[in-house]
Amino acid sequence: MNKNPLVEFSIARPKLIFGLVLLITLIFAAQLPKIQLDTNPKNMLPPTSDVRVWNDSVDRTFALYEDTVVVGIAHPKSVLNRATLEKVRDITAEVLKIKGVAGRDVSSFTTIDNVTAVADGLRVAPLLTKVPASEAELQALRKTLTENPLFIDRIISRDEKTTAIYVPLNKGANGKEVADGIREILARHQGEEQFYVAGDPVARDTFGAEMFKLMGIFSPIAGMIMFIAIYAMFRNLALAMTMMMVAMVAIVWTMGLGIGLGFPVHIMSSMAPVFLMAIATDSIHIFNEFYFRYREGRDKRVAIVETMEAVGRPVRYTALATAAAFAVLLFMQIVPVKVFGGLIVFGTVVLRLFSFSLIPAVLALVPEAKIGRAAGEDSTAGRTSGVLRQLGAWGTGRPKATAAAGLVLVAIAVLGVSRIAVNNNLVAWFKPSSEIRIADAQINLALGGTSLGYVVATAAEPDAIKQPETLRYIEGLQRHLEKLPLVGKTTSVVDYVKRINRVLHDDDPKFDAVPDSAEMVAQYLFLFGMSAKPADLDNVVDYPFQRANIWVQLKTWDAAAMASVIRAAQEYQRDHPVKLEMKPAGIAYFNLVWNNEVLWDMVKGFLLALVVVFGILAFDFRSAKWALIGFVPLLFTILLIYGVVGFAGKDFDMPISVLSCLSLGMAVDFSIHFISRLRQRLEETGVDARRDLSALKEALLWTAVRPGKGIMRNAVLFAAAFSVMLFAPLTPYITVGAFIVGMMLLSALLTVLYLPALIVLTRRWLFNAGEIK
Repeated sequence: MNKNPLVEFSIARPKLIFGLVLLITLIFAAQLPKIQLDTNPKNMLPPTSDVRVWNDSVDRTFALYEDTVVVGIAHPKSVLNRATLEKVRDITAEVLKIKGVAGRDVSSFTTIDNVTAVADGLRVAPLLTKVPASEAELQALRKTLTENPLFIDRIISRDEKTTAIYVPLNKGANGKEVADGIREILARHQGEEQFYVAGDPVARDTFGAEMFKLMGIFSPIAGMIMFIAIYAMFRNLALAMTMMMVAMVAIVWTMGLGIGLGFPVHIMSSMAPVFLMAIATDSIHIFNEFYFRYREGRDKRVAIVETMEAVGRPVRYTALATAAAFAVLLFMQIVPVKVFGGLIVFGTVVLRLFSFSLIPAVLALVPEAKIGRAAGEDSTAGRTSGVLRQLGAWGTGRPKATAAAGLVLVAIAVLGVSRIAVNNNLVAWFKPSSEIRIADAQINLALGGTSLGYVVATAAEPDAIKQPETLRYIEGLQRHLEKLPLVGKTTSVVDYVKRINRVLHDDDPKFDAVPDSAEMVAQYLFLFGMSAKPADLDNVVDYPFQRANIWVQLKTWDAAAMASVIRAAQEYQRDHPVKLEMKPAGIAYFNLVWNNEVLWDMVKGFLLALVVVFGILAFDFRSAKWALIGFVPLLFTILLIYGVVGFAGKDFDMPISVLSCLSLGMAVDFSIHFISRLRQRLEETGVDARRDLSALKEALLWTAVRPGKGIMRNAVLFAAAFSVMLFAPLTPYITVGAFIVGMMLLSALLTVLYLPALIVLTRRWLFNAGEIK
């Protein structure tokens, strides 16, 4: 083999390499204080995307707010008591003063409009202008609330035990900061009541804050565990520090680049440090081989050069495979997905550059006297070597049984994969015991729901919404949607018209219906519009009366819930044809589109990456046959991991979709190292692997033990480090931890156990003349 000029240069001038790395690191580190977080899923799609343009248009047309915080107040008996009502009044008054709150449109007992009849027409005024002083006044309030469908399941629960305050936010307000301000207010009103604070902006912005905090906590902890594990493996402080330095410097360069280019840290890019630490562990193969080489020759410089000659090719191609897997994301439609892919590609390239420069420079500077006792290891001695030899022996000695067992497991895993649903739920990213998750569950249980979607009905002509037949059609659609188990309540202009009709007819229940004439409807809407807050009518109808907005409150943030609403609306239209266009909108609809476009984009990218990685394997091995064999552990690892995901009932959400790329990039690395070193060994020993089965098995055992030790160390090292994420307060980080631990250990096991079995079984097909090069 030809010697690598970069390796030679790094060995000859290690201090210069250190100086250059330090200088560039300082430049990138200077960008880190400019970090900006962006946890808004809307920004996952470009501003010009159809769903964002449409949603913005709907918000403007109906004077809607993008974000709303929901405050739940529950009493064990009934919220309709003097003490609780006084708290609702006082809490509402204080909430109005919080920065970022759109005070004029906060809805609670004391601010929501109530329609009553007066001598000259309608009176629209706040429901609760003063707290009832007598039992009779309290009963009158109860009657008003329970007989008004506009209030039931929105401002008061059917059992009277829960009420809500809806707090819309001005554009740009931080949901967590507003929620924290509300919680401070609620803390001053403790008593028999239970308080809950929920809503999409609360979950979203709280997740962002926690995400930033965990980036600062878990990365150092994982790094420390990795440091301890490396030291335990090699008994050399300098080398342990080198491994960590390589990972941390690559992270600084990568995050510094992204931040310096002006990209905010999104949910996806926040995981880039985790991925880069995983990729950085591949350099353990260099240390592993170096110790073997040093033991054999006791010449450090020669050991470095021979090590890089031996592992240089697999290290390059593992980097290429990993970079290619993530580079596919650059061709996706979603900007944060592209940014994430670009960052990982850059970080992977940096890590491989360090493999041929910084690491040889460090090895050159470490005194030979301090190399450590690990250099005394014999490839055939030690507990780890013994276990690896047994695994390799099992695969080579029982290839048919091993292959059959693998196929059975994969068949079961495929069944599990078929059960996976593509779905995203931001609230579910918190543990069930978290305050946000509990608040969301309790409010959804008692009231209409915290997730809000819209169905916008558009007519061909102005004033069409005033027509009784149009209003009855919308009412029928509402009743149809309310049959869905996850729909808690619907509200539209129909509910206002029916309420006015009843009020103006002495509150007679038989007039709780749409009037028979368009003129009557127009008069009712005119009277209401003259008396009510502008938002009351603006939220449900436009002023050409050509569009109506149906509010749909959902009891879950699952994307599938809004999908069911859309299907039900389409079914209703199909069964009841009418000249109205029905189109969904709102944050729940956006989450559905985001779910489909982003997650399915990741799925398409992952499938494309599989093809690209196979091509890289074929190019590296100069053989499609070897590429196919090397692809098996990768494919099996992915199927088995996702099979477990399916059987566990875990949705294919954002964290899982992001990890799919990591699983592809990491699982293939072990195959590249194993096959490359096996082929090297066969060349060196001149074995005719096609005819000499015993010699082939011996070469496989050598590979399972010597390069296999690097593979197993790589897997154990990273699995141990990121098992700490299993204790994170956010479920995506728990998912990342569990996924990485399982993926690393499983892919290492399959490489050392399953690959030898496959190679033995297919040796006559694999080892043709000229196959080994």
